[in-house]
Amino acid sequence: MGFKKVLASLGAGGASVETVLFEENVVPGGLVQGEVRIQGGSVPQAIQGLSVGLAARVEDEPGGGGVPRDVAFGGRRLGGAFEVQPGAVHTVPFGLEVPWEAPLTDLLGQALSGAGTGVTTQLAIARAVDSHDLDPVRVHPVPAQQAVLEALRRLGFHFSGAAVVAGQIHGTRQQLPFHQEFTFAAPPQHRGLGEVALAFVADGREMDVVWEMDKGSRPFHSEADSHRSRTVGMDAVEGTDWAGCLTHWLAEVGGRRNWL
Repeated sequence: MGFKKVLASLGAGGASVETVLFEENVVPGGLVQGEVRIQGGSVPQAIQGLSVGLAARVEDEPGGGGVPRDVAFGGRRLGGAFEVQPGAVHTVPFGLEVPWEAPLTDLLGQALSGAGTGVTTQLAIARAVDSHDLDPVRVHPVPAQQAVLEALRRLGFHFSGAAVVAGQIHGTRQQLPFHQEFTFAAPPQHRGLGEVALAFVADGREMDVVWEMDKGSRPFHSEADSHRSRTVGMDAVEGTDWAGCLTHWLAEVGGRRNWL
């Protein structure tokens, strides 16, 4: 897969660039591998620098408020300056580590509507920067995340949406300037509860699993009685009784609010 364009900085006769991903399916903590192919045009062209990175489509607030924007993360420079001669081909391989906080694009066997995560390519050309459009990647849950999601499904919760939102979840190990929120509609037996919001914040060693009931449009609020956060080792998540944890939490909060 790839996207080819003519470098606009030179106009007619300029080189073209194409980014090719060897495998578009990845997981947090994994690796995106590919190569950037630069095809010389009809005139020499000085490339001052080449870099690749990841970017995610981010909302300023939950619920789609405002215009989503692409926020870059996890970038790296590929070599130094070089010159592309007419008709010559330069192929530059790369590998990008996928951060553990990278937003998921596929969940419970389905592509998430509106999710946009991909590889960006930038070339510094004669005092200008020529930016490449996103080459999409599909980010799937790691087993630890899948275990939590499956527990929710077993309890009758139905996935209703996801958003990548700017801002921090207080009290977590979050490093990126955005986080991903998943919402699940409650089953009928929880008569007063509309939704449960869920977020994962991992670093490869441990993962913070954050839940909040009927979160609405406000940020995850760590002082609310409907908020819960649990930190577990990545190698212990699958062995945790997540269905039991969630059931206990629902009984504790729901009993006080007549949700059960």
